[in-house]
Amino acid sequence: MPTLPLERDSIQALVHQFYDDVRADAVLGPVFNGAIGERWDAHLARMVDFWSTVMLGTHNFSGNVFGTHMALIGIEPDHFRRWLDLFFAKTDALFEPAVAQEFQAVGRRIASSLQYGYFGKVLVPDAPARAA
Repeated sequence: MPTLPLERDSIQALVHQFYDDVRADAVLGPVFNGAIGERWDAHLARMVDFWSTVMLGTHNFSGNVFGTHMALIGIEPDHFRRWLDLFFAKTDALFEPAVAQEFQAVGRRIASSLQYGYFGKVLVPDAPARAA
């Protein structure tokens, strides 16, 4: 099982591999591809900046994560379930457990916040089932 050190290059690998999975996913792909269109390179760069800011304290990201996502139409609880499933799987595959769990805690908090915005409550609170 590969484990990458927590640094900008590994965050870039995570972001690119994760969003490759998202783009190919039957549930998430249409939403993300529809919202991002031809701007994937710019989106991936912003996501690397976002996760570098969160995990490394680089302060390279500025933006309104909540407001940007609230502009999307047609978001359902299953979108959050799939996002968390894919994100947990990718972070587990790339990082040692403690680092993966840090990423996952942030992902879970973001998912919860966005669910409050969409549904007024958290409908998908739990982490995906972890492999034994």
